[in-house]
Amino acid sequence: MRRLTDRLSAVRRDDRGFTLIELLIVIIILGVLAAIVVFSVQGITDRGKTSACDTTKKTVETAYEAYIANSPTGAKPAAWSDLYPNYVHSATQPTGVTITWATGQVSGTC
Repeated sequence: MRRLTDRLSAVRRDDRGFTLIELLIVIIILGVLAAIVVFSVQGITDRGKTSACDTTKKTVETAYEAYIANSPTGAKPAAWSDLYPNYVHSATQPTGVTITWATGQVSGTC
């Protein structure tokens, strides 16, 4: 029985940890996984910004139409200040959105 325990302790003493090759393989695998995650998240944020811009433009169009619908004469708003505070919640026009007040055309670059 003593021989078996001697052999096991000898094997344990020779175990020095990971080899350099094993560590490099793990680092490469982690790098590939990190690159996949970064590219996936980047696409999500781009779509989010585009969606937010589209939502802002739609909100401005709806506020413009609501102003005309509530006006007894059907008058169109002449400026952003006409829409605030009854139709929009901000006193400043959103950045990246251009409104042609005569026609109600809303365009934007986001």
